[in-house]
Amino acid sequence: MPARRRFPPRVASLLASARMLAVRAGTGDHRFTGIWFVVVHGRLLVRPWNDKASGWRRAFLDEPRGTILLGEREIAVRARIVRGERVFDTMDRAYAEKYATPASRKWVRGFHLPRRRRTTMELTPR
Repeated sequence: MPARRRFPPRVASLLASARMLAVRAGTGDHRFTGIWFVVVHGRLLVRPWNDKASGWRRAFLDEPRGTILLGEREIAVRARIVRGERVFDTMDRAYAEKYATPASRKWVRGFHLPRRRRTTMELTPR
């Protein structure tokens, strides 16, 4: 099995300090959408709040290539589905730690629901 691709140190540092990420799924007309994300053990993990047919996750399922916007920098990524309760649990804890304000609690609890956990994806550099 080939080694998992990692983001360069400069990008990893920017990800570690960012609260939001803009993602554009596919190579077509899909727009950038602001999302919450976490980095767990060097892995960029994301979950959609709504798994709509027109949303970014479904677009990634159709075409796993896309782009993230980090500050002014566009970075080509590839999405892959993530499975595993241990990863889901670790991600839930990371969301709770990163988004710890009282206003964020509702959303953090929502990301913990089974239907949202099943939509977890990892974004890796292309």
